[in-house]
Amino acid sequence: MFSVLILTLNEERDLPRCLASLGDCDDIVVLDSGSTDRTAEIARAAGARVFTRPFDNFAGQRNHAQREIPFRHPWVFHLDADEQLTPELIAECRTHAARTDLDGMFAAPKMLWETRWIPRCTDFPAWQARYVRAPQFSFLEVGHGQREAPDMRLARLEANYLHDLSSGGETEWLEKHRRYARAEARAHLASTGTVKFADLFAGERLRRRRALKHFSYALPCRPALRFVYQYLLRRGVLDGRPGLRYCRLLARYEGFTAAELRTLRAKSP
Repeated sequence: MFSVLILTLNEERDLPRCLASLGDCDDIVVLDSGSTDRTAEIARAAGARVFTRPFDNFAGQRNHAQREIPFRHPWVFHLDADEQLTPELIAECRTHAARTDLDGMFAAPKMLWETRWIPRCTDFPAWQARYVRAPQFSFLEVGHGQREAPDMRLARLEANYLHDLSSGGETEWLEKHRRYARAEARAHLASTGTVKFADLFAGERLRRRRALKHFSYALPCRPALRFVYQYLLRRGVLDGRPGLRYCRLLARYEGFTAAELRTLRAKSP
């Protein structure tokens, strides 16, 4: 068996689906950031243990859980409330639950827009370190999300979890990504010199993807280029109408980030 950690803040809309996907998991932990809706009540009714910590960033929340929460099992799957496990992933995680030769495992989410999987628009597989051992696994904050610390021993899971990108609709998505853009811009300016041009040609796909993202900030007309890249070069056109809508939103997100970079650079001495 393994434990599940869910990060929450006012998640009464999405949390029930997340909880329902966990099967017969006997250790569900919710780390809440101060919800004012029924999130904690819903979690406890499902048998989850609820802890509270003010949000600083995603890595901070996950590392706090890793170090401070007494999980019942050494392996923990980290989820957000708009994500769900699948039966195939649960079964695969169980096969690795006794391993001690790894610190964690990557999993690739199947990202959904309006209930449809849009793999091309979302660069599937976009690997995330989500199935990890507590307390030794460590996360680093990068932009608006988190990444594995460089000394972690990792492998990959074959099965996928689900991430519903459209659960709050376009308005909520845009509001969230305005915040993400500020974090991404700050992270990019702080990372100058830490990513090498040679990484664009590395054998490891994840390393190439991260380098491409870093160097793309130097390109002009980034919103339009992001749309062309995702919709045409990455064949998002094959993801149908949901893919078109999502690629348009990605272009707007790039506009938010570019505007934030201009603001930060203007303020710098």
